[in-house]
Amino acid sequence: MKLVIASDVHGSAYYAEKVKQAFERERGDLLVLLGDIYYHGPRNPFPKDYAPMKVAEIFNALKDRLLVIKGNCDSEVDAMISEFDFNEFSQIYADGLKVTLTHGHKYNKDALPANVGDLMCYGHFHTGFITEVDGAVVANAGSVSLPKDGTASSYLTLDNGVLTLKDIDGKVIDSKTVKKNL
Repeated sequence: MKLVIASDVHGSAYYAEKVKQAFERERGDLLVLLGDIYYHGPRNPFPKDYAPMKVAEIFNALKDRLLVIKGNCDSEVDAMISEFDFNEFSQIYADGLKVTLTHGHKYNKDALPANVGDLMCYGHFHTGFITEVDGAVVANAGSVSLPKDGTASSYLTLDNGVLTLKDIDGKVIDSKTVKKNL
């Protein structure tokens, strides 16, 4: 199963469409959104083409192939325009690997959850990277709409045990083979 993992759209219809295009280009089986879907947040500027209702239309059309994690900027009212559920946290199996999916404001590379598994992906900090912590691969998908610290608008793919960080146009930034964390 090929996963396409993105985070921190923050209401940008422009970047929601870019995520949809990346998902189609990658021929993904499941699109994982790691939170902060509609609201830009009080500390962030308005992203390009801020239009939360349009973002809802784009992602609602993908609801059958979508897994959404709730971010710190997501609220109950977001569920009213969404045809998908917001999950606080998720652990799935893909490519024989246990994958932990979270937003990042509670669990991240500096605060791993118990039984993290083989791979943990999160967003929240708007800086994409892949690293290893205590035998688990840990990755931040970055932010597609509001990247920080000079990082690119980015997303992750997991395909055949290989985790890849790409810019929004599909150019590879980093890649790592994920092994079972025994």
